[in-house]
Amino acid sequence: MNAVFQTDRGRIRTHNEDNGGVFHHNNKLWLAIVADGMGGHNAGDTASRITIETLEKRWSQTGAGISSQDDALNWLKTIILEINQEILIHANTHADCNGMGTTLVAALCTEKFCTIASIGDSRCYLQSENGFTQVTEDHSLVNELVKSGEITKEAAESHPRKNVLTRALGTDEKLVVDYRTIVFEEGDVLLLCSDGLSNKVTAEQMHQILQLEDPLSSKADILIRMANENGGEDNITVVILEHCASSESG
Repeated sequence: MNAVFQTDRGRIRTHNEDNGGVFHHNNKLWLAIVADGMGGHNAGDTASRITIETLEKRWSQTGAGISSQDDALNWLKTIILEINQEILIHANTHADCNGMGTTLVAALCTEKFCTIASIGDSRCYLQSENGFTQVTEDHSLVNELVKSGEITKEAAESHPRKNVLTRALGTDEKLVVDYRTIVFEEGDVLLLCSDGLSNKVTAEQMHQILQLEDPLSSKADILIRMANENGGEDNITVVILEHCASSESG
């Protein structure tokens, strides 16, 4: 597999509350992560940093033992519960971090499948022989309004409360995370991103960029540049994971 992780502050924000990474074991097991922190200056980046650091640490300690879909699902569930508690404890013991939280989209991939965890509005897309599809569902107010038929998808794009989340990591003891396992075959590509990308670049545009012959790092550069050219009001984070015969982490 090939992979790249890139994050950018954007054109407006003074600091970057996004975080992420790509980690692997012997090029057989891969973990791709994007976390978009929230809660004000310092707090948001603290929540996303705790998330990535904990996942990376646990990956180095126990990730190599994952061999089945059940293993992947149980591993993610266990670690995400741990992260939720860590963020809650940190927020309760540091006044400047009260109310902080983060989105999370994580894909644990083997050469046959990917198990995906998501909470918040950071997304995972899959490019395969069946086209380009959004794998995750946004946990946001506007998505609930769309699902209930109160507003259209088009109206959601410019809704004044577009950034209001209905779920996030580290904001509640009662944690509700979406989990989904998909087939992952040679030629398939996963794109994980924060809403700084998905709010500014359409799915069709993402698909077009991923189909280019360019290296993954160049594709990530192009996606981030497009988001910035379209306003860049938010931090922008991208992970691209490509299932292919040769492998170089970018």
